[in-house]
Amino acid sequence: MAQTTRKNALPGSRAALVITISRIATIVAVVFLLSILPLLSGRDVAVSIYRARFSEGEISPETLESIRQEIGADGGMVGSFLAWMGKALRGDLGESWVTHTPVLPDLLTALGTSLTLMLASLVVAVVVAALLTVPTFRRGLAGRSDRTGGGAAAAFTALPDFLLASVLLVVFAVWLGWLPPYGWVGPHHLVLPALSMGLPAGGFLGRMLSDALADTFAERWVATWQVAGYSKTRIVLAALRRSLPSVAAPMSLSLVSITASAVVIEKVYSIPGIGRTTLGAAQSQDLPTLQGGVLLLMLLAVAFGIGVQLLRRVLLGPAFRSSSLPAAVPKPPSPRWALVLPATVLVLLVVMILTGLPRDPYALDHARLQPPSLELPFGADANGRDVLGRIAHGALSTLGMGVIVTAICLCLGLVVGLFPNVSAGPIEVTNAAPPILAGLIVSAITGPSAIGAAVAVAVVSWAPLASHTSALVAEVKAQPHVRIAPMLGVGRTRITFRYVLPGVVGPVFRHACLRLPGITLALATLGFLGLGPQPPASDWGLVLAEGMPYVERAPLVVLVPAGALILLSVLAVSLSSLNFDLRRTPGRRGAPDESTPQTTQETERQMP
Repeated sequence: MAQTTRKNALPGSRAALVITISRIATIVAVVFLLSILPLLSGRDVAVSIYRARFSEGEISPETLESIRQEIGADGGMVGSFLAWMGKALRGDLGESWVTHTPVLPDLLTALGTSLTLMLASLVVAVVVAALLTVPTFRRGLAGRSDRTGGGAAAAFTALPDFLLASVLLVVFAVWLGWLPPYGWVGPHHLVLPALSMGLPAGGFLGRMLSDALADTFAERWVATWQVAGYSKTRIVLAALRRSLPSVAAPMSLSLVSITASAVVIEKVYSIPGIGRTTLGAAQSQDLPTLQGGVLLLMLLAVAFGIGVQLLRRVLLGPAFRSSSLPAAVPKPPSPRWALVLPATVLVLLVVMILTGLPRDPYALDHARLQPPSLELPFGADANGRDVLGRIAHGALSTLGMGVIVTAICLCLGLVVGLFPNVSAGPIEVTNAAPPILAGLIVSAITGPSAIGAAVAVAVVSWAPLASHTSALVAEVKAQPHVRIAPMLGVGRTRITFRYVLPGVVGPVFRHACLRLPGITLALATLGFLGLGPQPPASDWGLVLAEGMPYVERAPLVVLVPAGALILLSVLAVSLSSLNFDLRRTPGRRGAPDESTPQTTQETERQMP
């Protein structure tokens, strides 16, 4: 018995060691990359520091040399990195190159502000997600496991945070005067930022949980419990406990993303959070502050990752440890009426694009902010250009680039997620870096461009898909028929392609479809901030940025690209709700090992 215990403990100890090494190596690699960023950009960091301190004036060689000695750049980047790491291990993150003040106290204060904002946003997100899952619970208790259309969740997910923040500010702070527009003084300053961040996050979390609940209600133990006379409340709680582990990892990483991606919200509402502080440090090349900010975000991600692993084991309980997780019943193909919503949205997008393609998106042939008419269905922008023409031509670049980046992230997520222990560090750390920060880093190296924005978004957007893949792989391998396969002589490669991937690809593909609007929004955000395509391009982010100052005078300049993004999101999510059984054959109803019904006693041992 003791030998068996030691044998079982050894793989777990080895896995924990690999995960720890992965996290440490990833953090060191990212911090080192940040430390050599000035070298990669080809710029003289001493010149950047001088310009940050003194906006004007002549720069003498003696002054530059003095700055290099002050920051330790004369010893080389590797030497500077090693010296900084030695101090960081003692709790000293150095002094800001711009303000000459210690970095750590200011960063901790900013982190506390961002965590407070994240908590308020989380409350909003949980409420929205709970409301979005109500239809799924009703369907499941009625004996139906089909997925909902997801239109409401898609609409929430597709709301650009910078657009939503600006609209809420104009309506509730400027027009109605109910809430303060800027600052960080009391609880009333939390409302607008929390809504701006919580509504899109709640739409995403609600859709993810609804998808997982639909799979749970398809498992045979639900019908067994209903026949056995269990109450609806107990079935709902058990279904929720069964569903949370498979989505806990991407949901927890999305919580870190709320803090990390709050750069835009903190900038719009002038909130002194860590996102805004790190963004300012990247713009001014204040390397110690930038390193410290990214380090704190990464440590926060690692803490969430450890907490999620513990939460999954607690929720799954004995079923996970004994490798007896129930398998979902194969679902029939979706009915034809389920194609109505995606077909309608697709027709609207295609009609809008085909109508606008013959129009010139760059011609200045109209009056500034000309109202809509038969000639101009959506009016003209501030430069007198046709809004419909710009949206149609921008769709080719915005949608095309979003699909390409999503496909790359899906492939990376599936491949990396198959190795959960080794990839734990890169997944957690990568997700802590918002696309805006990655865009700043890529822009510092290559300059603002559409390709640079795509690279920046792809670099940080594969992590949630890989995390979801890792969680699903663990659950599939814990199912009895997969666990026993090696004892029957089935090789690892066959197990992976025959059992693991078929059980993983579907949910992760739907997750990728759900991520498509977010990835497109990230590209639009970088364009909005000037880190993506440059004028006079018709990228949807640029169109939004150019129209934001005139939202009160010409709302269509903003509402049209925002509505196009919402249509894109509804299309992606409604398509992800469809079920196509590609392996289905006329004589096959399910795997032989899944056809045996479970007894009530077996189900009670497997489920909470």
